[in-house]
Amino acid sequence: MTDHNSAVSEWWTTSIIDMEPGKIAFRGQPIESLIGTLSFAEMIWLMVRGGRPSAVQAGLLEAALVAGVDHGPQAPSISAARMAATCGVGLNNVMATGVNMLGDVHGGAGEQCAELLLSVEVRLPDPAGALGLQAAVSASMDEWRAERGKIIPGFGHRFHHPVDPRAPRLMELVREAAKTGEVSGRFVDIGEAVQAEIGAKRGSPIAMNIDGATAVIFCELGFPPPLSRGMFCLSRSVGILAHGWEQMQQGGRNKGPMPPSILPAFKSENTLD
Repeated sequence: MTDHNSAVSEWWTTSIIDMEPGKIAFRGQPIESLIGTLSFAEMIWLMVRGGRPSAVQAGLLEAALVAGVDHGPQAPSISAARMAATCGVGLNNVMATGVNMLGDVHGGAGEQCAELLLSVEVRLPDPAGALGLQAAVSASMDEWRAERGKIIPGFGHRFHHPVDPRAPRLMELVREAAKTGEVSGRFVDIGEAVQAEIGAKRGSPIAMNIDGATAVIFCELGFPPPLSRGMFCLSRSVGILAHGWEQMQQGGRNKGPMPPSILPAFKSENTLD
């Protein structure tokens, strides 16, 4: 005879939380021992990875999260959230609208960049060898373009060129952390080598953008590439919340991407070919 109680309790299994009346424990640690002793970045690590990061690792994770918080209403995720806020939906719907804009082109490119950086790393017989690094970068970029197109994720920015002000500071923090031995620092070298290779081939410098810079950090911390996207969603959700709440205070109804005085250009089907 089937034990129905057991079947129900085992419908979902998790090593993340142990919860029953009067008890809440995350990864085996009682919530009351975490409240007031664990930072939010450390809590994210505990929930997603298990265990606790070192102070250096937690600092890098927090730096990446802070750097990606916002980029203004011209960022699709922010503008979409602000538009949603004028449509009478709740703040949770506003946030969901913004987060749902974070795809392969906007916000999700960190996942793709992390894949590229890792593909370079596996080609390196000697991470300290400059010639080996250059060859590995060229091979990975050629392979990427052959399979996925000419755009290399994590580099280039429509506003910030040739420098995205967030990237150099994040790379500086990684290099400082590498001196402690708690991260390797190899992904900074890889990321900057990719940046230099793109710049050399296009004949002008190119920025490492926030997707590329945070991908470097997440690779240094050992996060699998899909978590680069998830972490960016956590980061950008703060900006989405702030902008959504601000828009609610400003008011306005049904605000679209353009003022009412500006109408989209009409083109007949014959002119769209």
